Amino acid sequence: MLFVVSALILAGCKENIPMQNLGIDDFYYIYRMQKLKLNPAYTGEKYRWILHTEDGKDSIVSEDRSYIFLSEEEGTYSLSFEIVDKETPYLHNFTVSVMHEDIEYSPYISRVYEYRPAPGQFVNIMPQFEEGDTEADILKKAEESISGTNNIMVSLGAYGGYITFGFDHTVINRKGEMDFLIEGNSFYSDIPDYSTDKGGSSEPGIVMVSIDENMNGLPDDKWYELAGSEYYKPTTLKNYSITYYRPDSTRKPVPDITGVLSDTEYIPWYDNTGDSGFVARNIYHTQDYYPKWIDEDELTFSGTLLPDNGKDESGFGSYFVLYSFDWGYADNHPNEKKDLISFNIEWAVDSEGNPVHLPGIDFVRVYTGVNQYCGWLGETSTEISHARDLHIPENSLPDPLSR
Repeated sequence: MLFVVSALILAGCKENIPMQNLGIDDFYYIYRMQKLKLNPAYTGEKYRWILHTEDGKDSIVSEDRSYIFLSEEEGTYSLSFEIVDKETPYLHNFTVSVMHEDIEYSPYISRVYEYRPAPGQFVNIMPQFEEGDTEADILKKAEESISGTNNIMVSLGAYGGYITFGFDHTVINRKGEMDFLIEGNSFYSDIPDYSTDKGGSSEPGIVMVSIDENMNGLPDDKWYELAGSEYYKPTTLKNYSITYYRPDSTRKPVPDITGVLSDTEYIPWYDNTGDSGFVARNIYHTQDYYPKWIDEDELTFSGTLLPDNGKDESGFGSYFVLYSFDWGYADNHPNEKKDLISFNIEWAVDSEGNPVHLPGIDFVRVYTGVNQYCGWLGETSTEISHARDLHIPENSLPDPLSR
């Protein structure tokens, strides 16, 4: 039986008695960009959810037993649910009235659900760790950094470090359009050749999306990767896993000959390919690189591994250029390149690489997609500062933090 927020049910409709056996009412009232999950109690061989239109061009919107109705536009929608079964066929018609929200939606991030960075030279700085901070404190700081229009950088650390955020509404999947954008701190080099090749500082983060299918408001449903330009290339490794270990505070640091790296064997890591290495410490950032609010002595991250994108153009370690991938990754192109920092929900694929159709998404996760160390520049770490639903105008809505 679907639970609908009581505030949405108009007083004049209280006399509509739901069909308790089927578990689907005759009438529903919901706000736009909010989900309505329909769970019939009856079972059969096949199912059909049909949307009826005024011009008679009806369409099958789902053939699953459960169905999530979602609309960006206000109006009254006529639908049918059909059980296709020789023994117990069933047909039920119902109506969904989609209303305008009471409080205008914001196009910006409204909540950060998870922040779990891998070790890195900006960890414990972006956001700033203060003695006594708990994981909840750091999560709040991360949320305050990137929610609304604050645009304060948050670092995800080395490969796998991630952040999960959402909006105050479901971001609609508009066919053939970009649906949301994510800003970071990527830039192109001023040198003409590198500008043409889109080289400079690109620290690509892989973007994943999820819809709140179980309707509990938490990012605990299936996740789908947005397949960017590198996804299907043989140089991209799927099902990669890496584990970082808390550094031993009693061991003696091992500096490099240049004096820039104060400890080349600072934080050890091992991955599932048999490779190993270290997150080195440099003289520019002297704080702890391992997240201080995390109690575990090991941090494991898994996902897709992008190929290295950094190149030592000087030949002797003084000038590294990190080249941008074509499209589909966070912190991969400068923020002014709106088309290249925007994302289409239609790019979503499941764990096997199969395309998945999502009517919209409630959660976005970004994680550092490269396991790479570039000399004095340090580890490649994705940073993000801002995200926005492209279907809601920026200048028409308040900052959610001002509410």
